[in-house]
Amino acid sequence: MTVAALHEYLEQSARRYPQRCAAVEASSGRQITYGELDALSDQVRDHLRRIGVRPADRVGICLPKSIASLAVLFGILKVGAAYVPVDSLAPPARNAFIFNDCGVRAIFVEASRAETLRCELARLAAEPCLLPLDWSDGPSPLATYLARVEADGLAVDESARPGPDNLAYVLYTSGSTGQPKGVMLTHRNGSSYVDWCSDILAPDENDRFSSHAPFHFDLSILDIFVPLKHGATVFLIGEELGKNPTRMASVIAERRLTVWYSTPSVLTLLVEHGRLDARDDHALRFILFAGEVFPVKHLRRLKAVVPRARYLNLYGPTETNVCTYYEIPQTIAEDRSAPFPIGRACSHVKARVIDANGRDVPRGQEGELAISGAPVMLGYWNMPERTSAAFHVDSSGRWYRTGDVVIEGDGGVYTFRGRRDRMVKRRGYRIELGEIETALYRHPAISEVAAIARSEESGVSIKVFYASRDGHALSLIELKRFCAHNLPAYMAPDWFSHQQLLPKTSTDKIDYQHLMRME
Repeated sequence: MTVAALHEYLEQSARRYPQRCAAVEASSGRQITYGELDALSDQVRDHLRRIGVRPADRVGICLPKSIASLAVLFGILKVGAAYVPVDSLAPPARNAFIFNDCGVRAIFVEASRAETLRCELARLAAEPCLLPLDWSDGPSPLATYLARVEADGLAVDESARPGPDNLAYVLYTSGSTGQPKGVMLTHRNGSSYVDWCSDILAPDENDRFSSHAPFHFDLSILDIFVPLKHGATVFLIGEELGKNPTRMASVIAERRLTVWYSTPSVLTLLVEHGRLDARDDHALRFILFAGEVFPVKHLRRLKAVVPRARYLNLYGPTETNVCTYYEIPQTIAEDRSAPFPIGRACSHVKARVIDANGRDVPRGQEGELAISGAPVMLGYWNMPERTSAAFHVDSSGRWYRTGDVVIEGDGGVYTFRGRRDRMVKRRGYRIELGEIETALYRHPAISEVAAIARSEESGVSIKVFYASRDGHALSLIELKRFCAHNLPAYMAPDWFSHQQLLPKTSTDKIDYQHLMRME
């Protein structure tokens, strides 16, 4: 199935399978058919046109994961705009920054959060149209909202449909400058990845996919578009359910899910606390994981509990989506402790290993992984210099520099060795340690701050060293409360250490190596 735009996957499946179940809210059990989802997203499209949204505009989504937010996403694509999703539970100031930075024309927002968001946007002199959905209105907040605002007889502008190179979505990731940066991705970027997934997974209308990742996380692209391309059913796992391993394990077994995709930390939670071993009737045929290293001992335990599934390690930054993959062998050697490779380049990309000057590194030596091909982003929103610095361009094309240090082994298999900058991944989220520092520098009592990260068996932990203006330590409660108001939960430091002064290098910069030794 070839499409020019991502929403055509839904439209084509709605024509083939109008009565089949398209999506289920795993917590409530509410569901919607393909025909209903297509019609509801058409109503969103028409409403957006009425309020002045046009092709190439951006529209924000600040909603809990639900059938409503799924229909909103497709309605935005249908009008020819790009969707800009945020974590609805993140600090309102951060979400306001993202929406203002991206110049969104309108924002779908949960009604209970609308006024706070409006105030934060006003601080930035931004006035996008807020479209509040009220969950207290009943089981269908979007349908209720659309019925209330619908203007019968108002002409609808049948704008031109977007093409493959039009912007489809902007995903904001942690930025080293202290502010999030927007990754611009087109319909072609997304569909090239969806089509590759289709070749690898060979899904059909009988499959039942998990959707664990929130819509502002790049893992969601597979969750949303692959099942809907094939007339399969997607089970939307919201924030609360996603933190409850026992209930998630019940959903997997009772709903007979066939494809699961999440970060390794979620899978570790399932195998450690979800009592997956209490059930031997799993229908899973694929378990996919991405976003961080999967400790082998936890992977081995999971394979023992769900032995019949195929396991794929998917790798790729938001800027490229998945660009390499590795299938875990059926049996993991008992003496293996090293993480598995990130694998070979996917068929829709080209990969190479380069040095700081862009020259190819001999096989077997460390270098930076660079990616070229259809899924690679347009660039960073409103950051031309940052975009230029992210790419190496030569006679062979335009190559995105991932910042990941790898070694190429036999058969073109890549092994991840680390990062060349201060970015880490935790629970699949990309975190620039500089953004944590920038947030804490806003605290009036803090004079100096430095964040470091450690990779441990249980995942990545973040420790903050700081000095205060009056020389006294701040209370842990105060620090955690401040972080909760200024950082998303996944960025919150695990530990704080008060110092009279932070150590410096000979050039009077913070000595991070000394801090690592202190830690």
